[in-house]
Amino acid sequence: MLAVCATPIGNLEDVTLRVLRELAEADVVLCEDTRHTRGLLDRHGIRARLLSYHRHNEATRVGELVPRLEAGERIALVSDAGLPGINDPGARLIAAALEAGVRVTVLPGPSAVETALVASGLAGERYLFVGYLPRGEKALAAFWAELDRSAEPVVAFESPQRLPATLRSLAAALPARRVAVCRELTKRFEEVARGTATELLGRFADAAKGEVTLVIGGEVAKVDETPALEAVRELVGAGVPRRQAAALVARLLSLSRNTLYRKSLQSD
Repeated sequence: MLAVCATPIGNLEDVTLRVLRELAEADVVLCEDTRHTRGLLDRHGIRARLLSYHRHNEATRVGELVPRLEAGERIALVSDAGLPGINDPGARLIAAALEAGVRVTVLPGPSAVETALVASGLAGERYLFVGYLPRGEKALAAFWAELDRSAEPVVAFESPQRLPATLRSLAAALPARRVAVCRELTKRFEEVARGTATELLGRFADAAKGEVTLVIGGEVAKVDETPALEAVRELVGAGVPRRQAAALVARLLSLSRNTLYRKSLQSD
């Protein structure tokens, strides 16, 4: 059996009991960095046999490991953080194991993608995860053009060194789009900075420290406020105070009361 185990994205206490039990009982634990995983195991008093499994040896390891899985070994797969196979090594071994008829089970847990999305305040019913953002000005500009009419928030990983340039590029392409820079999630110096890319440029003028997850809000649908303004005008004409009229119409149409009041003054 191959057990795909999610591990903490920062705080070592963010690990499930199922994952700890699987790591303790597995014949071997595959990990990106044996030193990193050893720290997690030591924190929870687990002794396990570790074997490196990363991008540079993945192809070779798959050929070695599938026969062992077929022979009945119990192998656990982890990455340095989060769930293997999501922007981390693992997908190739999982596919090969399934093709060979080996049982594969997934033990869920921490996710930088979902943690950042919820913390950003930009979550909706749908979202798009794109991994690491493209490099280079032209590639970024083309990517922003694709997002120009996207209604779903986008979650991406970004290098802390490239973050300032990315925010400058985003501010030039989509100046009104809401953004959240989520840094060092679940760790001691966790930070979630929210605003437009232009507003966040001052905070991240220099390279950030730690791992960064970027959440870019979807395009806010434009609402035709003409009927609402006409309704406010009619109520005011009937003797209803303007603020009360704006509040009533805004509540009925789920609009901003203050914005509707201000625009009704401008339209008269």
